[in-house]
Amino acid sequence: MKKQMVVYGSGRHTVPFLNYIAKATGKEKPNMCFIPTASGEDKQYIASFHEVCSQIDVTPHVLSVWINSYDQKESFEEIISRMDAIIVGGGNTLNMLAIWKAQGIDVALKKAYDNGVVMGGGSAGSLCWFNGGTTDSRPKELSIVGGMAFIDKSHCPHYNSEASRRPLYFENIKTGKLSDGYACDDRSAIHFIDGEVHTSVSLNDENHSYYVYLKDGEIVEELIPSTIIT
Repeated sequence: MKKQMVVYGSGRHTVPFLNYIAKATGKEKPNMCFIPTASGEDKQYIASFHEVCSQIDVTPHVLSVWINSYDQKESFEEIISRMDAIIVGGGNTLNMLAIWKAQGIDVALKKAYDNGVVMGGGSAGSLCWFNGGTTDSRPKELSIVGGMAFIDKSHCPHYNSEASRRPLYFENIKTGKLSDGYACDDRSAIHFIDGEVHTSVSLNDENHSYYVYLKDGEIVEELIPSTIIT
């Protein structure tokens, strides 16, 4: 069973990225589930997901963590296991991961990933799958957060849109606070298969993805060639 993941720099829903993920499932009309925990289940964000899904051939679902036992008779694992693709939204990575751990959602996602459910997302929804990266989830300044390490590399979203991201990512890799890893501009994505880069796709020529690592004490930023999708 192939383990697939598609991560992009921004948490904004776009037709090209969600359609790409839908096709990666290999299903005619896949069940695609949005998990908006990081945004506190923002209603406009959820509406945006449904609006994008109405333009592609998927069956949309939304997983809410704000539930009670009287109304919800299925476990989170049962819901997640029925999906073909999982899309995780942006927002507060730290809070999202804390809730997931308390509810066992992290374990359910790992089982689904191992069983071939395609994982995807941007911003917090991309950072969570890696071993760590920088986050704006705490007060005052960007700080480091550990992820679920489905892919045992670090990650940096918003690479081209937030001026502090790139130099801080370099510094954290250089000092050993973060491992080597992958960075995505807001409108670029990386498709991993079995933990390895399969391809990169972007929405235009200005957005790219990179592999960033330390060599002989210096940072190397290696461009991952992209295919433009629309």
